[in-house]
Amino acid sequence: MTDTYLESILGERESILLVTRQHWFVLFAAIVPELAVIIGLATLATIAITLLPTLPFIGIVGYCLIVIPVISLIRDSLFYYNQKYIVTNRRVIQISGVINKNVIDSNLEKVNDVKMVQTFFGRLFNYGDIEILTASELGANLFRRIGDPKNFKTAMLNAKEKMEGYGNPSLPVNMPPAQPAQPRQDIPALIEKLDQLRRNGIISEEEFQRKKNELLAKI
Repeated sequence: MTDTYLESILGERESILLVTRQHWFVLFAAIVPELAVIIGLATLATIAITLLPTLPFIGIVGYCLIVIPVISLIRDSLFYYNQKYIVTNRRVIQISGVINKNVIDSNLEKVNDVKMVQTFFGRLFNYGDIEILTASELGANLFRRIGDPKNFKTAMLNAKEKMEGYGNPSLPVNMPPAQPAQPRQDIPALIEKLDQLRRNGIISEEEFQRKKNELLAKI
């Protein structure tokens, strides 16, 4: 699904190379307590209605209280899905916020170094921290517990190398460098060499004329 907001903040000829989020562990850790509260309240409300049929308001109150952890769960889920880390062919962007958006970006030209930290469990479940050291006023930008940090770091460094090497960020990252122009051969000198071969009897007159016409056609 296209992210309209993300598309709206891209510059001319700026293309998205990679979009990632924090690891799903982050969302899981946030919503597990809320799920436990929802299940607990639903269970208690059901028991209250069953065992105390003359006091149904107790169960109704229990069901109403479920709304609170449900709202909290929705809020955490929206915050998780709207927090993104993006690599483009020009910069690294961090977007957070559901209604009010907070955007932090680092131009690839100003990136001095990239530090990646993965714990044992980070390597096991493929998440880690990425710290981007820049020459901007921010100094450093830390992305915590993002998914597949190695791929994120590789995409960013490849984009930076391509920008520094070719100077045109609108080109694809995997485009090879332009080949240097081949030096123009000295056609008269080649014809003279062919004539020398003809005089020495190495090539025939017919072969000499054919090669000569081919060389003259290139001028």
